[in-house]
Amino acid sequence: MTDVAAGAVPLVDVWRGDLLESRHLGHAVICDARGVVEAWGNPGAVIYPRSSCKMIQALPLLESGAGAALPARRLALACASHNGAAIHVDAVRDWLADMGLGEEDLRCGTQIPDDPEEHKRILCTGDAACQVHNNCSGKHSGFLMLNKHLGGGSEYTEPDHPVQKAVKAAFEEVTGEDSPGYGIDGCSAPNFATTVGGLARAMARFATANGSDARSRAMVALREAMVAHPEMVAGEGRACTELMRVMDGVAVKTGAEAVFVAILPKQGLGVALKVLDGGTRASEAAITALLSRLGALDPAHPMAMKRLGEPMRSRRGILAGAVKLAPGFC
Repeated sequence: MTDVAAGAVPLVDVWRGDLLESRHLGHAVICDARGVVEAWGNPGAVIYPRSSCKMIQALPLLESGAGAALPARRLALACASHNGAAIHVDAVRDWLADMGLGEEDLRCGTQIPDDPEEHKRILCTGDAACQVHNNCSGKHSGFLMLNKHLGGGSEYTEPDHPVQKAVKAAFEEVTGEDSPGYGIDGCSAPNFATTVGGLARAMARFATANGSDARSRAMVALREAMVAHPEMVAGEGRACTELMRVMDGVAVKTGAEAVFVAILPKQGLGVALKVLDGGTRASEAAITALLSRLGALDPAHPMAMKRLGEPMRSRRGILAGAVKLAPGFC
């Protein structure tokens, strides 16, 4: 695979006083239906999209007909990296129960919830975290529904399982590239590699989908579900949820190790970026800048300023520095 660092450029700088304290390098690509519109760094850099591609992984669920009757809230959950809040774990349990399945059928692994209230409840009651708290439990519920439809075995995360074969086929088709390989994601499912440009191309296809065929209808349903239910996609205080709430019809999704994507239907554009050092601070600042550049996000909105523009202060409120775009980016 291509070295992800090759051709990377500065995206985000962190200043403390008059000193450039940190610099985050990476790649960012904007695509339309025809291809790359604008790029910083190397569109050909090969990455793992991690959770930023969950809407792609959910395509076979709808295209197969298995999820045809799913409400939008569950479609959003299938695309989620949720906080493990009560609204998330209850929704996953209900979905599993409707399929005649339970927590033990998941293969995502146990995770302590990031949601403060649910975390506190577990600590105070002596209850134990379980697989429904895993941020990927919605995606895995979708995998289980597809698996029931396909009649596959219980180990649906295996790379040669019919579920993952369907996911890989959809992934390669919408990115327009043969995947050079896969890594095992934190939820134990294979995560197929692609280029930053390929990921942006896939997001552009979601953005320009018009419902004319099964894949296009699936893309429209998933992007609209994310926009309609941003609270299910991530959770309170999270960039995905907060940014989608203040934009008009734009879907955004983060992934581990500082990957971020955006689907902009009104502009017919898809965006993908990767920050080399894996820093969430930088990926959130970079996607905020790109969304503002494309006219989808007011840079003066508090939810935008929270990621880019708000001064850094000490714990006593003294001005300390700022997160800024690197020269030449955006």
